[in-house]
Amino acid sequence: MEKKVVFHIDVNNAFLSWTAVSLLENGYSKDIRMVPSIIGGDEKSRRGIVLAKSPVAKKYGIVTAETIYSARKKCPKLEVFPSDYSWYSKKSRELMNYLSQYSPKLEQLSIDECFLDMTGMKFLYHDLIALATHIKDDIYQKFGYTVNVGVANNKLCAKMASDFEKPNRVHTLWMEEIPDKMWILPVDQLYMVGRETAKVLRSLKIQTIGDLAHANEALLKRYFKNQAQFLLNQANGIDDSEVISDREKNQSISISTTLPHDYQDIDQLGEVLLDLSQEVGRRLRNQKLYANTVGIVLKNNQFCTYQHQEKLSSSICKTEEIYGVAKKLLEDTWKGDAIRLIGIKLSNLEEFKTDQISLFDSNTSDSKEDHVQFIIDHINNRFGHTAVIPASMKKNKKG
Repeated sequence: MEKKVVFHIDVNNAFLSWTAVSLLENGYSKDIRMVPSIIGGDEKSRRGIVLAKSPVAKKYGIVTAETIYSARKKCPKLEVFPSDYSWYSKKSRELMNYLSQYSPKLEQLSIDECFLDMTGMKFLYHDLIALATHIKDDIYQKFGYTVNVGVANNKLCAKMASDFEKPNRVHTLWMEEIPDKMWILPVDQLYMVGRETAKVLRSLKIQTIGDLAHANEALLKRYFKNQAQFLLNQANGIDDSEVISDREKNQSISISTTLPHDYQDIDQLGEVLLDLSQEVGRRLRNQKLYANTVGIVLKNNQFCTYQHQEKLSSSICKTEEIYGVAKKLLEDTWKGDAIRLIGIKLSNLEEFKTDQISLFDSNTSDSKEDHVQFIIDHINNRFGHTAVIPASMKKNKKG
């Protein structure tokens, strides 16, 4: 049986690269990728943040998600350019349309990256590494920006490979290459390992991905409960998930978490619900879908499960909307007992919003709220699902 082959295509520094292309096409005199520049929000408010940075700006120590005020202190000559949601959406669709010619199974992970299932394609393309190089070069020639292509036997390893040396590279991470190419990396570079998880792992003397791959499962379970096996699988490059094309999208999206201890405080439960709303909302928007029904599930310390859902008068996709419904469901449903598990489920999904303009339709004028949600998703896809929290919801977070 032929082994699975997956490509992961990732635009190098998408927001800044796509803005640079737009500026050059409109006669701007320089390529902002070659000067200290950033894509950012409203600088005058001092609350605007860095959404993307040029390689030159990076040399000044400027980092994504810091304030523009702070970034300009590091580099007084920094050039700041506004983000352009409509343009980014157009460039994303252009890229996905181009890539879809190579495989019928394309799964868009975020606005600037996707997976291609290339299994069984050797009879068409013969040399898949040569094809990956052709795709990379052709994108640069046709569209004016660079991408990295990761090639592997599953989605996890393809994603890891595309994050190797940048920009404009093709990297492989076959299963037999994992010890030499992946295990040597710091543990916080493992896909889906966030800052807090990495902090705990380092406290256990687990410094590299290789350390994690060979860690004692019983030890991990003490700290990560049912996530221990997931972490071990990730570190060993084990991923059986399929590349799911648009035509195969789920009709429901759900997420739940087992709490570190029994929660019997509605504010604590609300904080967890906010995190879950952000994650399930991000997944919904990554698939460019809307939900008509929101439900929550609660399991108490006696392992009794109860749930409640609400059919909405209009479909939603924003985190704040999802959280608002879920929080009301929690207030109406929770019996005051000690809760062991909490979850959210979005169902009755559809591609078009029934009563309003679509967030994903670039032919419409986007509201500021839509724009902010789009930017937040991109940053959180890169840096963890709680890297940026809307100010309107931050009051729900303690501290």
